[in-house]
Amino acid sequence: MQHLSFAAAFAALINATVWGLSWIPLKFFEAHGVPSLWATWFIFAACALAVVIAKPRAPRLLWRHRRTLVWLVVASGLTNACFNTALATGDVVRAVLLFYLMPMWVVLLARWLLAERITPSALLRTALALAGAALVLGDGKLQLPIPNSLSDVLAVIGGFCFGLNNVILRKHSDTPQEARAFGMFIGAVIIAPVVLIGLALSGKPALLAPDAAAWMGIAGFTVAVLIANLALQYGAARLPANVLSVLMLAEILVATLSSWLGGAATITQSTLIGGALIVSASLLAVFSTDSKATH
Repeated sequence: MQHLSFAAAFAALINATVWGLSWIPLKFFEAHGVPSLWATWFIFAACALAVVIAKPRAPRLLWRHRRTLVWLVVASGLTNACFNTALATGDVVRAVLLFYLMPMWVVLLARWLLAERITPSALLRTALALAGAALVLGDGKLQLPIPNSLSDVLAVIGGFCFGLNNVILRKHSDTPQEARAFGMFIGAVIIAPVVLIGLALSGKPALLAPDAAAWMGIAGFTVAVLIANLALQYGAARLPANVLSVLMLAEILVATLSSWLGGAATITQSTLIGGALIVSASLLAVFSTDSKATH
């Protein structure tokens, strides 16, 4: 049993590590003629195809439950399109920390969509997350947490949509798992082109000009995403939800250290303190008795 638990924990850490390092291929793709939205489309289209090959019933099941899962598709698509673009174009640490405001959004969304009461613990988590965001966005000055760059805005939107994604998964947990999995992959396949068209119409087209290295990188990262997804499913099936959630926070540590070493982020004292507050809010969400099903 201990061996099984170690394997499950290791699988969860594999997932967190892949996503914590995802800024590296995303910035590589940008430098080699593949904007992050295009990269997101290619990678998630391949992942969706893999799900169809493994679970041929998945598209039919998603269509059958389309009225309940349509917002899962939208939320998942926006999560990946926004967060990947924030990582590729902005400061990696800021993007990851702002994305992990997600527990705060879950408190508000669960009240709206699940009629869950807002407890003192939930209010404390929200206050910690907001204070952390204010420090990160204010560059050391405690001010209103208003994003001041496009990458910051996208990271916040991505975190909000990820929170919505989690709440919808809870609300519709009785739907077939393969339908939900396919819906989460196909969401990025649908949303990324919509955003690309919007950019083109606004006079800021994301032009695609890949070289051979880009295609090789996309193929490799697609395999990594599939492995990460399988690892997460393996870990989620064998670990308590709160243990899994703590392990997933390793993504912040991996992203922070790797981006600092790689020169893709600036780590200031305010970023560290703000990040600690945001992580504290996430840990409170993990161990709080009123939010055990959130993650």
